[in-house]
Amino acid sequence: MRGTLPVLLTVDEAAELLRTTRRAIYAMIERRQLPGVIRVRRRVLLRADDLLHWLDQKRAPSPKE
Repeated sequence: MRGTLPVLLTVDEAAELLRTTRRAIYAMIERRQLPGVIRVRRRVLLRADDLLHWLDQKRAPSPKE
């Protein structure tokens, strides 16, 4: 999946990746919950690698068998 994502994601792309809304993404940015946020004037972008790494860290551990 990493190979198919652009380096920087728009808020819409991040929302699609996280299966949530633009409003939720902006709220998470405001609460400083998302990594890799880059602001260029009024535009907000998110570094795809930082977001994917963050998602990996949030993953629930697999049950031990």
